[in-house]
Amino acid sequence: MTHDEAQALLRQMLVAAIAAADPAVVLAHHLPEPPKGRCIVLGAGKAAAAMALAVEKAWPDVDLGGVVVTRYGHAVPTRRIKVLEASHPVPDTAGEAAAREIYAAAQAAGPDDLVLVLISGGGSALMPLPVSPLRLADKQAVNRLLLRSGLAIDEMNKVRRRLSCIKGGGLARAAAPARVVTLAISDVPGDDPAAIASGPTVPDPTESADLSGIVAALGPTLPDTVRDILLRDPQQEPPFDADYRLIATPMMALQAAAKVAEAHGVTPLILGDALEGEARELGTIMAGIAVSAATHSVPIKAPAVLLSGGETTVTISGTAGRGGRNTEFLLSMLVSLEGHPAIHAIAADTDGIDGTEDAAGAAISPQTLAACATANIDPATHLRNHDSYPLFDTLGHLIRTGPTLTNVNDFRAVLIL
Repeated sequence: MTHDEAQALLRQMLVAAIAAADPAVVLAHHLPEPPKGRCIVLGAGKAAAAMALAVEKAWPDVDLGGVVVTRYGHAVPTRRIKVLEASHPVPDTAGEAAAREIYAAAQAAGPDDLVLVLISGGGSALMPLPVSPLRLADKQAVNRLLLRSGLAIDEMNKVRRRLSCIKGGGLARAAAPARVVTLAISDVPGDDPAAIASGPTVPDPTESADLSGIVAALGPTLPDTVRDILLRDPQQEPPFDADYRLIATPMMALQAAAKVAEAHGVTPLILGDALEGEARELGTIMAGIAVSAATHSVPIKAPAVLLSGGETTVTISGTAGRGGRNTEFLLSMLVSLEGHPAIHAIAADTDGIDGTEDAAGAAISPQTLAACATANIDPATHLRNHDSYPLFDTLGHLIRTGPTLTNVNDFRAVLIL
């Protein structure tokens, strides 16, 4: 397989992974029976608008309305469901206004109505409704701290649920006594419904958890009002039933990519859909596994591809440059591989945005390290400074898909020839 063929195969696998989570393809199969009354569609997330459009197309004759909120630039034209846009990953006033509108629509539901809730990654930041006496500024400060903390996503969501009226089952309680059905696209390790968008329609499993350790990790700049809420004994909420349906998951995306690999005579090995930890550390580990496969045919014999998903973290230390967790992962791999002649790799966020940049991720090849030398770029310095984006941008290795209107977390493929 030539260099160009290897890079093309990696991109085909990424395309297949994203397509496996396309609401236009998968959503209709998971819809419940239409209601006797109205169907009120509510939702939040990077895929919310695309999911709303899929509902409209599947149910042309149902009495349908509602409102969803998605990230700026992720809206699509709909006729009956209102689509709003707001900020991600740090919430803004547009998100707060959307959350209030969604919450009010849930409260207006009647016993014969169906409240169809469309949830996907990013919904937590896009639908902020702070508990009293918090203000949006407090939520924004907390979100910035969380994003820089290095905490795992499940730890972050413990905080987000505790500070919200709408998360941790708040939206479902507001919709009672209407029937609530949730269709969700998972972007979290383990596909935990309580973690996807912080679980607006499922009970909070950590409502009684001690969050003092997380408070300590967030440090002294945590606003006092937030600290008080996180440390006080939470109020026990009444139980409720949750009809929750996962329509796309990271594992489904990996399996779709595996089929592409097999069609090209490459053996896939799915390492897991919930790999976590520091992006740079995972890059070093993945490089070691790939070299072992190339040298010793362990854990798999070439030609093969190592597939993985999940959400790594980037803990900022020292100088903070530009880049996301996927480009940092690849830069760490690049440094560790030292130009190994048989290994190519790709890593990207399936929503099309790696961190806050305009690229989904990047790709590397056996020639990338030499290209850095030609361009007078020191990869180790860029890695120390969390400055992966400019390196791959200069080399022309970034992958720009634009918003994909779905999100099943990160996709990583390491090809060994």
